[in-house]
Amino acid sequence: MTKYKMAAAFARVNEEGKKAFTAYIMAGDGGLHTLKETILLLEDAGVTIVELGIPFSDPVADGPVIQEAGKRALAEKVTLKAVLDELASIKDDISIPIVIMTYANPVFKFGAQNFADHCAAAGVSGVIIPDVPMEEEKEFKDPLSKHDIALIRFVTLTSSDERISETVNGAEGFIYAVTVNGITGARAGFAGDLSEHLARITEKSNVPVLAGFGVSSKEQAETLGAACDGVIVGSKIVSLLHEGRGHEIKNLVPGRVGVK
Repeated sequence: MTKYKMAAAFARVNEEGKKAFTAYIMAGDGGLHTLKETILLLEDAGVTIVELGIPFSDPVADGPVIQEAGKRALAEKVTLKAVLDELASIKDDISIPIVIMTYANPVFKFGAQNFADHCAAAGVSGVIIPDVPMEEEKEFKDPLSKHDIALIRFVTLTSSDERISETVNGAEGFIYAVTVNGITGARAGFAGDLSEHLARITEKSNVPVLAGFGVSSKEQAETLGAACDGVIVGSKIVSLLHEGRGHEIKNLVPGRVGVK
C-alpha cells in the first residue's frame, strides 16, 4: 500500500472538493477477529484513512476512552505482531490506507527494522509514534523509508513558527496537527485562534494537515476541516464501536467532510 496509496486517497477527496476524514480505532478492542469487519464498515462510512492504534500499557497520549479500549485489547492478549499479522492476512480485502499508531517501546522490543518489514507485509501506509520527537526519529524513519512507509510528524499548539517550518520540511504522509494541550478525548470546544493556527500550518506544509485530538462531532469536523486538509476522530468512534453503534459513524463524516 505504502505512503503513495495514502497520497492517492488525499488527492481523491481533494478532487471531489472534500476534506479527509481519518478514523482512529483500537486494534483488538472486541477481538482481532473483528478488525476486517470494522475497517470495511469505516470504508462504507466514507472514511479516508484508518488510524489503527496498538494497545500499550503506558499510552501517554491517550485519553480515558482510548485507554479503556487499550485495556480491553490487552485483556484479549493483542500484541503489535498479532495486529500486523492480522492486517497482512486481510490486506487484499481492504482498500483504505492504514496508518499504525503505536509507541516507541513496543517498536524497540520488536526491532525497528523487523517492525518496518512487518508493516510492509501488512500493507501499512504510515506510522505514528507520538512519544518520538523529530530529533530522534531517524532510527524509526530509515527502516520505514526503505518500504516507502511514512513516519507522521506532529505539530502542537505551542509550536513556534520556526518549529512548524522545521517539522513540515521533509514531512511525509501528513502532518498531525494537535488541536488541544493534553491527551486525546472529546472536547466541547477549542481555542478561539485554532483555525488561524491550522491555516498557518497548512500554508507552510507540502503534505496534508489533519487536525486531531478532541474532535467529536460533525460540526467540529466541518469547522476545523475548513482551516486545513481534514480531521482525525478517535475517542468518539471508539465509543460508538464499543457500544455497538458503529452504523452511526457515517453521521460524523460531514459531506463526507465536504466543503460547503
